[in-house]
Amino acid sequence: MPTDIEIAQRANLQRIGAIAAKAGIPDDAVEPYGHYKAKISLDWLAQQHARPGAKLVLVTAISPTPAGEGKTTATVGLGDALNRLGRKTMICLREPSMGPVFGIKGGAAGGGHAQVVPMEDINLHFTGDFAAIAQAHNLLAAAIDNHIHHGNALGIDPTRIRWKRVMDMNDRALRSTVVGLGGPINGQPREDGFDIVVASEVMAIFCLATSLADLRMRLGNIVFGVDRQGMPLRARQLNVHGAMTVLLRDAIKPNLVQTLENNPALVHGGPFANIAHGCSSVIATQAGLKLADYVVTEAGFGADLGAEKFLDIKCRKADLWPDACVIVATVRALKYNGGVPVKELATENLDALKKGLVNLERHVDNITGAFGLPAVVAINRFDADTDAELALIRDAMRARGVDVVLAEHWAKGGAGAEALAQEVIRLAEQGGAVPGHGRTPHFLYPDDMPLWDKLRTVATRIYGAADIVAPAKVRKQIDEWQAQGYGSYPICVAKTAVSFSADPTLLGAPSGHTVNVRDVRLSAGAGFIVMICGDIMTMPGLPKAPSAERIDIGPDGRVVGLF
Repeated sequence: MPTDIEIAQRANLQRIGAIAAKAGIPDDAVEPYGHYKAKISLDWLAQQHARPGAKLVLVTAISPTPAGEGKTTATVGLGDALNRLGRKTMICLREPSMGPVFGIKGGAAGGGHAQVVPMEDINLHFTGDFAAIAQAHNLLAAAIDNHIHHGNALGIDPTRIRWKRVMDMNDRALRSTVVGLGGPINGQPREDGFDIVVASEVMAIFCLATSLADLRMRLGNIVFGVDRQGMPLRARQLNVHGAMTVLLRDAIKPNLVQTLENNPALVHGGPFANIAHGCSSVIATQAGLKLADYVVTEAGFGADLGAEKFLDIKCRKADLWPDACVIVATVRALKYNGGVPVKELATENLDALKKGLVNLERHVDNITGAFGLPAVVAINRFDADTDAELALIRDAMRARGVDVVLAEHWAKGGAGAEALAQEVIRLAEQGGAVPGHGRTPHFLYPDDMPLWDKLRTVATRIYGAADIVAPAKVRKQIDEWQAQGYGSYPICVAKTAVSFSADPTLLGAPSGHTVNVRDVRLSAGAGFIVMICGDIMTMPGLPKAPSAERIDIGPDGRVVGLF
């Protein structure tokens, strides 16, 4: 059986100009990056209007497992299927981070016959967006230390600088560092560290900005630390937010690529959902709604992370709301949640499946109940799935008023997801839309709810927790931000992706647990508060056998082992 990269390398790609024309983008609004990828002009996009009745479809999933769920694959397959059924459709995805590509996950451009291409480019550097984001972030970091070195007119407190450096690679050795060693000429020694690029506030700002001017304003609002009196200090006080914007002036334009079936796709931005808000850019989503009748987008990891943040953060700030939601699962992943080891997942086990179904049930209840969205469960089918196992899932979902559709897009491309597309069309077009707004938004909490209560609401209603706790210094910091006027911000929870709790060992649907808030970060430019829970790290480490050991150049110059 061919690998994902082998399938991608055999694809018959069309020149990017032809893909743009299919999407309705004129040649003078396309900025090619080679033959098969391009940027789209922001000036041209600003002159366009959302298509009347355009539908937004959110693809999310159960909690991730080593068995795999296939959310991005489902997004691509669904988009291809909708196009096959005559609905002009645009797919909106995030750009992969090279940390996971070379770490434990591998490539992230879909899989099988449901991929976006050129797969190698998308996974490796792409159009340079992440490098630009890293440079903009690190420019501010350099400016902070430079300001201190040259007299510190702002009175920056070196012990309370909250702005680390970033790089787009997993490297645990850089989580905590000391800078400024070697004497006065090298600056003032202080503790520092690195985050991965996808955890950078600049990445979050990049994905929430609606224009170049909005980007510049948000970058200026970044609070990087405090002065010796404890007053917040912003990037605009160092007068570098303009230069940061210059570094991002091309990156902010959305990237156009294609699927294996030569349908257009926008791949832009890439915040992690376990430590950031986990959605592709607002600019790309809004562009999709201007260019297509259907926009299919995905939110990272399980619905407790990516979907919650898509709805409570991205939709709140960008005036969006989905018309339908797809929740992706596999029989294998549900059995894993029921306690079956990975090596035994191909064997029928109805007892374990029933035990693991609680994970899917909670995700469905959260989407349909807490957020009031119409939903369908998509089962990515494997050959080992039995009729009895599939019937058990159908019965459980039927009790919740949700249909289950088998999807075979990995093997068959868009043709294998037509049944899923038909159900999505039924849900999205069944009525109840608000003109220019889609369905009525149903956020989990109001803007004026106190920050601490917002977190408790997410923890108790979405995670099934009994309560939340935090050290005294964290509670004090949250109270200070509340008093300083940041209380209207939504919250962005950073926690393990593999459990509803902050403990990665608690599979299924744990209840009654306590969520421990270890740290908090103010993202004033992005406009949210990050609550770091449990042992989650904002700079991941490489596994014992990283994917990098399998990636190489073949004798013909082609990449091998990427996925």
